[in-house]
Amino acid sequence: MDQSLFTSILFATVVAGTPLIITALGELVTEKSGVLNLGPEGMMSVGAVAAFAVTHHTGNPWLGILAGMVAGMLMSLLFAFMALTLMANQVASGLALSIFGVGLSAFIGKSYESVALPSIVPMRIPLLADIPYIGPALFQQQALVYFSWILIGLVAWFLYKSKVGLILRAVGESPVSAHEIGHPVILIRYLATLFGGAMAGVGGAFLSVFYTPMWVEGMVAGRGWISLALVVFATWRPMRVMIGAYLFGGAMITQMFVQGSGLKLSIPAQFLSSLPYVATIVVLVLISRNLKTIRLNSPASLGQPFLPDA
Repeated sequence: MDQSLFTSILFATVVAGTPLIITALGELVTEKSGVLNLGPEGMMSVGAVAAFAVTHHTGNPWLGILAGMVAGMLMSLLFAFMALTLMANQVASGLALSIFGVGLSAFIGKSYESVALPSIVPMRIPLLADIPYIGPALFQQQALVYFSWILIGLVAWFLYKSKVGLILRAVGESPVSAHEIGHPVILIRYLATLFGGAMAGVGGAFLSVFYTPMWVEGMVAGRGWISLALVVFATWRPMRVMIGAYLFGGAMITQMFVQGSGLKLSIPAQFLSSLPYVATIVVLVLISRNLKTIRLNSPASLGQPFLPDA
């Protein structure tokens, strides 16, 4: 494999994994508080169309990213109200949020389907971008790629080095105990859920503004569900989210390269397109066999409702 081909594949892998990292880290923080939100697919979809619309009308992609973040937060607020205030079932509420978000984004985005945004020039980091093979792939990227790397460190520090992160994890492990020592469990869960929605909105915005600067119905294409799976794949550890996201991104890019290379294979293109999702399922099944690891890292109260007066 020559240098240019390796660099191109690595570049595309990093880009493909970026929205997964951002969304999965938001979901990880949400789940660490004990809330199971199955709505990233819908939140990403609404975030993507909101970001695209604002970018199209203002010409400012950063306002678009902000709009996507706000849209994701509003969607997560709807979920939080149903699941944390009205005490609706979290699984059912999350599924409803995904279905609603996908449908709402399709409705809002109808008038934008024939519109394209100008491509955004990547940010080049001097010196580092000149490193052979990996330099152009890692250090000549969009700003949100660098943001995803910073976010990994911030989330890891927040969860395991800060007092607030310790409180959030305590709420996820035992909300009753946290409430008894004076912590506002519902408020903490609301804030964690809003953060998850904001990150899902940013992940969706990356798709419609940076990755493919256009709006197409269904462009999220299951990435919200993959982000949910990545949290389990990573066993609720931030650094492992990056590994899983790039593995999935690499599988996606590899099958696209094989299909576009002109190689004469007897394998249907549809089967190749499904390989990244099949690989995700296989990995999750293998991880799920290790119950000790799952029980050690998963929040004990994940998906369980909490009534402060109960």
